[in-house]
Amino acid sequence: MSILALAGGVGGAKLAEGLAAVLPPGGLTVAVNVGDDFEHLGVRISPDIDTVTYTLSGLNNQEQGWGLAGETWNLMTSLERLGGETWFRLGDKDMATHIERTRRLKAGETLSEITLDFARRLGIQQPIVPVSDDPVRTMVTTDQGILAFQDYFVRLRCAPRIEKLEFIGAADATPSPAFAAALEAPDLQAIIVCPSNPFLSIQPILSIAGVREALDRRRVPMIAVSPIIGGEAVKGPAAKIMNELGMVVSSAGVASFYGALLDGLMIDTVDARLKDEIAGPAIRVTDTMMRNADDRRRLARAALAFAERLRGTR
Repeated sequence: MSILALAGGVGGAKLAEGLAAVLPPGGLTVAVNVGDDFEHLGVRISPDIDTVTYTLSGLNNQEQGWGLAGETWNLMTSLERLGGETWFRLGDKDMATHIERTRRLKAGETLSEITLDFARRLGIQQPIVPVSDDPVRTMVTTDQGILAFQDYFVRLRCAPRIEKLEFIGAADATPSPAFAAALEAPDLQAIIVCPSNPFLSIQPILSIAGVREALDRRRVPMIAVSPIIGGEAVKGPAAKIMNELGMVVSSAGVASFYGALLDGLMIDTVDARLKDEIAGPAIRVTDTMMRNADDRRRLARAALAFAERLRGTR
């Protein structure tokens, strides 16, 4: 049995951690967004890949959800003293990841090869794969002009009003070999869309050439966990973006965003009243908050059971 999870950001990493814990080694492939990737201070940074990798290895800063536990900031302090750019804060330990990734990319290795090797060295028993080895870059059209994703997300803290999102390079990108293989795996049982930001983490994945077509011809259920609870995002700007794009800020809006792609949608008990209002996917109402490791495993088991219930509907 194999499960494919689509993930990005802190919410995606949390459910991926839960799934990794309850599935046998090798039973899960976590395909991670690369639209956030960028070059900064001379190194290649893959924020979503690193968040998932650090989380599954147990090395992450659990309080903030991203970065490494016990991080120090000597590099940033020294860089600031010299007048360097410090708006994107890179910890001393975290910088080692970016330096080694950059070195190996320049030596000719693919992002997939490097990501899989980092995960192995950190003791992770489930494959973590970038959705593409080709460059895909999220660009945000706002009331302050066109911004690179990290300028919008980190430097300006999501303050500008979004008008449009574009994913530069996606139309020419191809799924990474491991992602493509996972989509077509004969033992694939389900595809689970983690409670990541639908616009910033999942839409870049769906925009890669061939991905929607592969999902359309799948023979297994595809379910998502809504990142919106009670009209608010658990973390990040998903609710703000939905409002600015004129969407209903609720799990109903999430269902509308994914449309016919989904066979099932998991919503929180707070939103139980929406169950009969959401047209399209089957709805599973449960506690979707992931406050600790037990919650993550509980939600992972609920997602797997929901997917199993929907098997045969394709």
